[in-house]
Amino acid sequence: MEQEPWQILIVEDDQRLAELTRDYLESNGLRVSIESDGAKAAARILDEQPALVVLDLMLPGEDGLSICRKVRDGYAGPILMLTARTDDMDQVLGLEMGADDYVYKPVRPRVLLARVRALLRRSDGGEPVAESQRRLAFGALVIDSAMREAWLREQSIELTSAEFDLLWLLAANAGRILSREEIFTALRGIEYDGQDRSIDVRISRIRPKIGDDPMHPRLIKTVRSKGYLFVREAAEGLL
Repeated sequence: MEQEPWQILIVEDDQRLAELTRDYLESNGLRVSIESDGAKAAARILDEQPALVVLDLMLPGEDGLSICRKVRDGYAGPILMLTARTDDMDQVLGLEMGADDYVYKPVRPRVLLARVRALLRRSDGGEPVAESQRRLAFGALVIDSAMREAWLREQSIELTSAEFDLLWLLAANAGRILSREEIFTALRGIEYDGQDRSIDVRISRIRPKIGDDPMHPRLIKTVRSKGYLFVREAAEGLL
């Protein structure tokens, strides 16, 4: 049976840009709807549960950061944020609000399509990081790549798609330091530019969710000038 096309929701107030983007994505096999009013966007995302949301940062009615924060608990799909500004703080705030990825405007259609497809494959479980294992258990922490869920002390952990991918990558490589370059390439399929802060932001969000101390982390350690290390022994000691 042929799979239904992915349903994408574009939240963008520039009607011309939104329509051009819709036409390009639809010509590449996706189904696309558009919402131009930020005040209506959150309700549409929660009601329609699209496979992915392309969300502009600057919107009339309600901005992208507020929308992202509002829907994150009720919408598990990936959110790709668009921003015309290259300020680091916009990127960091977007990621902290729960965005899975971001691109700067103006974005080339092929680049946007590649980012959308990568997020859709990951959210569908189509790109497992470790083929040989589907479930990892470290004491009270359990991570399941097939279900794309994690539990701490049998309680479900609320993770965005991007946070889950990063946690799985680190846990699947427990005991080995992963550089930012390795992590960036594994998760996004492009080379690390030396400036992107998305990995660091996600690590800071993941730590408290898995019972790690953000100020003095023991489970996910920052190794200066090298990268990040998931410490198996510390994780297995979780009660």
